[in-house]
Amino acid sequence: MYKITETIGAVQTGHQADARAQVQRVRQEAGEFRYKYGYDMPPEVFAKRVADMNQVYTQHAGMRPYGVSMMVGGMDEEKGPQLFLCDPAGHFLGYKAYATGQKDLEANNMLEKKLKNNPQLSYDETVQMAVSVLQSVLSADFKCTDIEVGVANKEHYGRFRSLDEAEIERHLVAISERD
Repeated sequence: MYKITETIGAVQTGHQADARAQVQRVRQEAGEFRYKYGYDMPPEVFAKRVADMNQVYTQHAGMRPYGVSMMVGGMDEEKGPQLFLCDPAGHFLGYKAYATGQKDLEANNMLEKKLKNNPQLSYDETVQMAVSVLQSVLSADFKCTDIEVGVANKEHYGRFRSLDEAEIERHLVAISERD
């Protein structure tokens, strides 16, 4: 998990060397945007820029596309929380919830079922739903040191941050008590 700007974070699946190179490049792009316009890049603009950069690599024979899919999450001042998936071909799509990587089909089906019944979730319910779906799909019980959780919410002024072990433990206990 990478913090790109104060309001945007990213998770990538694929080749880790490509992921680090892409994160370095997009951090530079986000910094230039902030310098030029005086405010942080909105998540949708950021996702479009990442997709545009990925698409350029597909046009030139001498350039190898990045072998990563990037999920971009963040808080937009006007639109609220946003989540986008950017793939190596240059596509980007917005989602309410999405999983990528191994067993993503199972995870996305579970997320779709859970959100279909209750589209308005509180902050705690959202984090617990994401962790419980991950536990179910991987058939594993996590300890607080096993996972990383990144959030961007209005309570923290739209800042993207990683939850510390105590916060993750609190959510894991709530999940186990609920089940």
